[in-house]
Amino acid sequence: MIYRSKAPLRIGLAGGGTDVSPYCDQFGGAILNATVSLYAYANIEPLPEKTIVLKAMDRQEEQRFEWQPKLPLDGHLDLLKGVYNRIQQEYQLPATGFQLSTYVDAPAGSGLGTSSTLVVAIIGAFVEMLRLPLGEYDIAHLAYEIERQELQMAGGRQDQYAATFGGVNYMEFYANDKVIVNPLRIKPHYLFELENNLLLYYTSTSRESAKIIEKQSRNVVEKKEQSIEAMHQLKYQAQMMKEALLRGRVNEIGEVLDFGFQQKKKMAEGISNNLMDEIYEAAKKAGASGGKISGAGGGGFMTFYCPDNSKFAVMESLSKFGGYLKNYQFIDHGLTSWTI
Repeated sequence: MIYRSKAPLRIGLAGGGTDVSPYCDQFGGAILNATVSLYAYANIEPLPEKTIVLKAMDRQEEQRFEWQPKLPLDGHLDLLKGVYNRIQQEYQLPATGFQLSTYVDAPAGSGLGTSSTLVVAIIGAFVEMLRLPLGEYDIAHLAYEIERQELQMAGGRQDQYAATFGGVNYMEFYANDKVIVNPLRIKPHYLFELENNLLLYYTSTSRESAKIIEKQSRNVVEKKEQSIEAMHQLKYQAQMMKEALLRGRVNEIGEVLDFGFQQKKKMAEGISNNLMDEIYEAAKKAGASGGKISGAGGGGFMTFYCPDNSKFAVMESLSKFGGYLKNYQFIDHGLTSWTI
């Protein structure tokens, strides 16, 4: 038997950063995101010997251990080990060997939620193997606890829920880890138009999101008014985006994105930089009506809304910056697992 799973990456469209503590605990956060046809994959294959083999195929990393109930966290493949340790702690895996292999369709640090989505996919493979009775909220919350609390990796809460639920969702975040996922019923032709006009551009740079997120959190703790007000405005941006999509006012989306881009840069130092500002201005000059930095910022993917037929001119304008465009489609499914 082989137990497989895949979970989709997401594009954040509005509200990014308001799902990070302590802001969402004090004020409540709101985010609108959509999953796309880029995935994190996990496969578990039982082995005849009592050996645990961990492989990150995309990063060409591998570790082997004699079977043990808890694997050491040493900075190598810790996401894989963290999920194994928690599943072992809660559900007592049989003392038999297995190989866990993973692959992600986008680079780490690219801003599409790769780490959290990978954790969800690994959980999904174990859920499939052990036939665990876990629902979407259970899996997403488990992924959040493993990544944010047990592995102490800085970040927000949206990615785990986007990967698990899938589709276009308006999410609300509150104190005590309370999350409400509101799936949006957007007419297909509105979504097709958004997909047609929204370019996904990889800057060919990655970033360590933890440092940016720590600055953002510290700004809230220190009650820095500009940063907190920017987060309030981004929460309002999520409402604006929701209304534009549901009402089919798709050509307002660029302006909503541009509003968010200006606010996000005020949240913390390092969210944008000279290169990203230059890319953004070149895209706007070529016809984009707005865009955003994906994830915490500082590098990774950027998205641009290109109304009418301006996307071809925008594509040409971006070609000089050394990055590349990534094809995608919006998808309505989340975590999927199966056995062969």
